[in-house]
Amino acid sequence: MINQDLNTKAKITWCPGCPNFQILVAFREAITELTSQNKIKIENIVATAGIGCHGKIVEYLNMNTFTSLHGRSIPTMTGIKTANPNLTVIGFSGDGDAYAEGMEHLIHAARRNSDIKLFVHNNQVFALTTGQATPTSPKGFKGKSTPFGSIDEPFDPILLMLSLNASFIARTFALDIPKTKEIMKRATEHKGFAFVDIIQPCITFFDTREYFKERIFWIDDSPANDPEIAMQKIKNNQNKIPCGIFYEISKPTFEAQQ
Repeated sequence: MINQDLNTKAKITWCPGCPNFQILVAFREAITELTSQNKIKIENIVATAGIGCHGKIVEYLNMNTFTSLHGRSIPTMTGIKTANPNLTVIGFSGDGDAYAEGMEHLIHAARRNSDIKLFVHNNQVFALTTGQATPTSPKGFKGKSTPFGSIDEPFDPILLMLSLNASFIARTFALDIPKTKEIMKRATEHKGFAFVDIIQPCITFFDTREYFKERIFWIDDSPANDPEIAMQKIKNNQNKIPCGIFYEISKPTFEAQQ
């Protein structure tokens, strides 16, 4: 059951059927459960967003929210958490917002272990600007900026986070609401930098729903605390795509060390 007080009167303007709807539902359910269990207080949550289709999510959440500049949601989150360490700071970003314009901020937040939670809506395309390639678009992707096919190799954000020893690393699939909700809850409760890459197909400019449905599998629920074991969980096995919590460790946060 979702706490109806989390709803707003704003009209949802995502494309009908967009997996962003599932992310919104999963997050509302996660927050409802955490607040009903007295693990967090709704008044102590600040949700931020960057620029992109994902960014409209803060319009549909009845809580403290802030919309940042393109690629700048992470320094905004870090500033909020530094100013008031008692807040739970949760950020929504897109693959263009986080992995293109905002890549440098993502790297430093992970290595510093800032006590913030980042949920990346990864649809492998700049959807709000109608279909340009992003750093996670597959090689050969044809879009507005690459009409003959992208020549760039995509990168794996999960492997990047592991190389930086980010203290919580996970991937989920937006179309699986129960799994996404549970991972969001675990990330929100984590003390330190929590990174969740959410596979979120764009049904308008790059519809990969069937591709991922055929390839996604879920790893066991026990995250590794050893990078080598986490690497084994992350590795693509026979063209399959693992989802779940790959890695979680405890270490001092950036804010606690100031």
